[in-house]
Amino acid sequence: MKVVSINAEDDENYLSLVSDILDNEEFKELSNYVHHDSNRLQHSMNVSYISYLVAKKLRLDYKKVSRGALLHDFFFVDNHSISKTSRFKTLFMHSKYALLKSREHFELSKMEEDIILSHMFPVGIFLPKYKESILVDLIDDYVSILEAYTAKKKELSTAYSFLFVFMFNFIFR
Repeated sequence: MKVVSINAEDDENYLSLVSDILDNEEFKELSNYVHHDSNRLQHSMNVSYISYLVAKKLRLDYKKVSRGALLHDFFFVDNHSISKTSRFKTLFMHSKYALLKSREHFELSKMEEDIILSHMFPVGIFLPKYKESILVDLIDDYVSILEAYTAKKKELSTAYSFLFVFMFNFIFR
């Protein structure tokens, strides 16, 4: 699922703010990690771009929002290859993992760090300190719900297709 499509001709201003992140080889590896009906890279781009647009409208610090939102899930735990207990722990702690990984590669402001760290509030344990952090938290929830809905919709569509084929085969035998 692509909630938004990021192309240079779409919004050069946005891309100029985050190009160093998008060009980072390790960051690009997020495309190998499933996130609902998408991958973690696309999910992060969706959250970042929508947050950027809303922050601009609300006259918030859209530069820091763009960068913090893009890095909010910059960690390398594959939820599909670990135990349920580990997944549960990752749910609560992945913002900390993302912050540590982001610090390895980029210089972050206090606001960007807070955006990354608190993006799972209230599920995560880190309370947002800035309006921008709350915005990214809400946009992340919104995008995640859309992605999960799209994934479930595809599953149902596949199930209905199998049911139709079964019924057709049964009736016209």
